[in-house]
Amino acid sequence: MPNTILTATEVTREALRVLHQKLNFVGTITRDYDDRFAQSGAKIGDTLKIRLPNQYVVRSGPNLDAKDTVESTVDLKVATQKGVDLNFTSVDLTLALDDFSERILDPAMSVLAANIEADAMSMYKDVYNQVLGAGAATFTRVLQGRKILVDNLAPLNGRTCNLNTQDNVDLVDALKGLFNDKATISKQNREGYMGRTAGFDFMENTLWPSHARSAANGAYLVNGAAQTGATLTVDTGANAPAQGDIFTIAGVFRVHPETKQSTGVLQQFVVGAAATATSWPISPAIVTTGAGQNVSGAPADNAAITIAGGVSTPHGISMAYQKGAFAFATADMVAPHGVDFAGREVFDGISMRIVRQYDINNDKFPCRLDVLYGYRTVRPQLACRLANN
Repeated sequence: MPNTILTATEVTREALRVLHQKLNFVGTITRDYDDRFAQSGAKIGDTLKIRLPNQYVVRSGPNLDAKDTVESTVDLKVATQKGVDLNFTSVDLTLALDDFSERILDPAMSVLAANIEADAMSMYKDVYNQVLGAGAATFTRVLQGRKILVDNLAPLNGRTCNLNTQDNVDLVDALKGLFNDKATISKQNREGYMGRTAGFDFMENTLWPSHARSAANGAYLVNGAAQTGATLTVDTGANAPAQGDIFTIAGVFRVHPETKQSTGVLQQFVVGAAATATSWPISPAIVTTGAGQNVSGAPADNAAITIAGGVSTPHGISMAYQKGAFAFATADMVAPHGVDFAGREVFDGISMRIVRQYDINNDKFPCRLDVLYGYRTVRPQLACRLANN
């Protein structure tokens, strides 16, 4: 019986299937924007503007008070190319697909998936909601994270609690009796999937980084009253905070997203990149009026700033989120002509290209598998960091 030679299409589809199973963070966030890039050569360019939901102010009384609709967008840029490079022979391509996948594709896709996930997980630095609990993770802290998502009007569907391995160790014994829904057993096909409870799909991932809390001390004060916007001027403190440090300001409370009434809970902020000892880029921007209002009022001069966590003490990161918090997109890469074989396939919002060429000098078939991708935190209020251990 003659050998059946695997084709570029078969190899690419199988590689995508394996990659898909290993991406349990990217696999649970929004990937609806891929079709905008899914053209040969990504003809829309490398940047897509994502329109955010409009916000409006409610009128009281009969008199018309029409406001202009101000639309806001964020840019999703697809500019990161990563891949794995292999040498395999025509003999390898005569293997059964399962054997070929186990021997060649599975280890290759594992390392590619790990690098893509690690890149995407850097988005934790954009998230300003956090449950801070020194020591072991507890189910109570998960529920506190759930409350933050509910308070920020996160949709009920598509919620995931993605745990680092230590948080999983701490939680699994307490939750094992809850992961018993027989209807979900057939769906447990993504690596790290544990089960569903408390409105979350629980997953475990070895790639969550720890956050290196900066050496910034607790003496920082607001420098100047009535500050608004995405930069905060501060004074008296020592050592600039690090990107991803979370803080609160005395007297600055979060408001309900729709009624704009103070919740009595301090608004959390996250420090952006390149902060100095006197000027901090922050998110969310301080907005005190209008449809985008997010705090009860501007900070007072000399209002105390409290940075979460211990000085120079790293802590673990897990994440509770609704899929709309983050976006990931891939672009179709050009499949070149004049090579041994080339193929491009899309599976569940991930586009991959494979190209193989014969190396006459060394009698080998070098092969490359590439993914061109980008990611962006779209609505950080729909996510909450769980900072434990």
